[in-house]
Amino acid sequence: MSRLTLTDAQRMIDAGIKEATRIGQPMNIAVVDDGAHLIAFARMDGAIKASIDISARKARTSIMMNMPTGDLATATQPGAELWGLEQTSGGLVTFGGGIPIIRDGETIGAVGVSAGSVEQDVTVAEACLSAF
Repeated sequence: MSRLTLTDAQRMIDAGIKEATRIGQPMNIAVVDDGAHLIAFARMDGAIKASIDISARKARTSIMMNMPTGDLATATQPGAELWGLEQTSGGLVTFGGGIPIIRDGETIGAVGVSAGSVEQDVTVAEACLSAF
């Protein structure tokens, strides 16, 4: 069984910080294991405080749903099939910025990024994954 290590998580955070710096948007970046437990976290100088929790919830949501959080956006709108999902399991996040980490076909963790626009959050999360 493959697992996500602190070294993996830190490398991903470093790549995310580099990308966030490049786009000029300070971010909060959380990396969790397959049980949604925090392995590593970084809050860049200037990143908004509300996004500390949001970044961790994005990573947790991605693990719990086994998909990128952005994939939930349409299905959780009022009247849609999964409307209200974000109110379950202690609060899920149903917009982009959380992405599962997959090794050899197995989900072993997730990254969550928050503090910019959804597009910026996804861009930085993808940069984190590229370092994995």
